[in-house]
Amino acid sequence: MDVMEATRVQATTAAPELYRKLLELHTAADRAAVDAGLERRLLELVRIRASQLNGCAFCVDLHSTAAVEAGETPRRLHAVTVWRDTPFFTSRERAALALAESMTLLSESHVPDEVYAVASTEFDQAELACLMWTLTVINAFNRLGVAGRLSPV
Repeated sequence: MDVMEATRVQATTAAPELYRKLLELHTAADRAAVDAGLERRLLELVRIRASQLNGCAFCVDLHSTAAVEAGETPRRLHAVTVWRDTPFFTSRERAALALAESMTLLSESHVPDEVYAVASTEFDQAELACLMWTLTVINAFNRLGVAGRLSPV
């Protein structure tokens, strides 16, 4: 078998107990985020943006669908990749999207002080901590999805 044709391991099914633990962390982080006051649509927007940057087609599809179910509009969904250049997002959403990009592109950005400062003016400490956990979890899922070449079903 050619290396380029190798079947990729699906870490989610090959190590189901670890996947279950990641799902539990996702559920706990999601619940904490909503309890802290983060809007469902905002959570989906940052998951989409991180997934776009990581190239995780499965997660982009999953969270775009979830965003629509949470009331997100197609126009704003289409603009997530160019959020800086549109008037469609609130200052709170912009702060969250900037943090999502910085935490996703960690080796490039190291989460600049100015990005963190803006986020800390838009979110209280509990919200900001939960937003950071949301981004940590989606980045973990993205890494598994991309490595396993998961695609939307």
